Amino acid sequence: MKILIVGGGGREHALAWKLARSPRAPQLFCAPGNAGIAELATCVDTAADNIPALLELVRKQQIDLVVVGPEAALAAGIVDEFTARGIRIFGPTREAAQIETSKAFCKNLFRKHNIPTAGYRVFDRLEDALRYAEKTPHPLVVKADGLAAGKGVTVCATPEESAAAIEAAMKDRVFGRAGERVVLEEFLTGEEASILAVTDGQTIAILESAQDHKRVNDGDQGPNTGGMGACSPASVFTEELASSVSREIFVPLVHAMKMENRPYRGILYAGLMLTRTGPKVLEVNARFGDPETQPLMVRLKTDLLDIVEATIDGKLSRVDLAWHPDPAVCVVAASGGYPGEFSRGHEIRGTEEAARVPGCQVFHSGTLRKGGSLLTAGGRVLSVTATGATMAAARDAAYRGMSCISFDGMHYRRDIGQRALARP
Repeated sequence: MKILIVGGGGREHALAWKLARSPRAPQLFCAPGNAGIAELATCVDTAADNIPALLELVRKQQIDLVVVGPEAALAAGIVDEFTARGIRIFGPTREAAQIETSKAFCKNLFRKHNIPTAGYRVFDRLEDALRYAEKTPHPLVVKADGLAAGKGVTVCATPEESAAAIEAAMKDRVFGRAGERVVLEEFLTGEEASILAVTDGQTIAILESAQDHKRVNDGDQGPNTGGMGACSPASVFTEELASSVSREIFVPLVHAMKMENRPYRGILYAGLMLTRTGPKVLEVNARFGDPETQPLMVRLKTDLLDIVEATIDGKLSRVDLAWHPDPAVCVVAASGGYPGEFSRGHEIRGTEEAARVPGCQVFHSGTLRKGGSLLTAGGRVLSVTATGATMAAARDAAYRGMSCISFDGMHYRRDIGQRALARP
């Protein structure tokens, strides 16, 4: 079987790593891929949202199955185009993916179908948004409506900060067209958790929990990023909570998409705030998260290929998801300046040594090989993911692996998984 993975980040490397371990030994292709994925798959320098070029690649290589990683490809309608041509593809349609590509659509869906979330208002006019923010109690969360690579959310402590965030999105267009509309949202307090589920539109299978670390600096300080690390399981996520989230969030969400004539197949990612009054949804993504996918894939026992095909075929009820009990910790190394401006082309040293640390796996994100050297090519460069008998052991292994790696400007958080250790 020939499989094409669309995307080129740490998430796609983890998916390739897991698919390569299928007993069916598929032949892997990836577009565009990265230096790490190139060790597992044939990489083709085609952008993830260049649908005509991807269609030609599928035709030329006689690809049997396509797995979509990034949201940009879903937003471009890759599933619609491929399905119309009889190509088997894992992921939601463009209309179903709007649950991620438009925060306003998502929040309105929650309100209509009584799915617990923070209070909010949607604004298309700059003046109206500024007026609302000025008179609303703070903290306040300002969100660009569209896709902004995980950076379109700003937590504002004062009306002045809110005004600056609103103007940056709507006036200065720092997020491009994604900021034409903004969602102003109630600030929630509690513990965050990332819960992913796979669904074929009928059956819903919840994956193991994970906890993302969005802020760039230790102690959850600094601006939001695409994610600086994750651990799995999330210690705050009990069996009782899992049952509640399934019943109150995932089941009504899949049902709501049916009611809206947007039947959903693929991965649903719910970013939750575990408040005193119960879990509330902060965001929904229409695909695997990054970096949550890295620890989830190293813990997944079930053949990922079986899960993907059962989802496409509407037979997910026939697949049992099994997990390794050992926890996993993923630490992301980023380029200097990230999530702001950063330079590329710095030599990366020590990845082979890191991979030799027991329990460690190095997943590449923004990397390329040139003239025999491994170089940085993105904001998030790579992630060291490790398992261990305990969360403390997994965390220790991940940081021992990261200590082997270096490149100019490299920075990473040193507190990934630390909150989990503070709990009994």
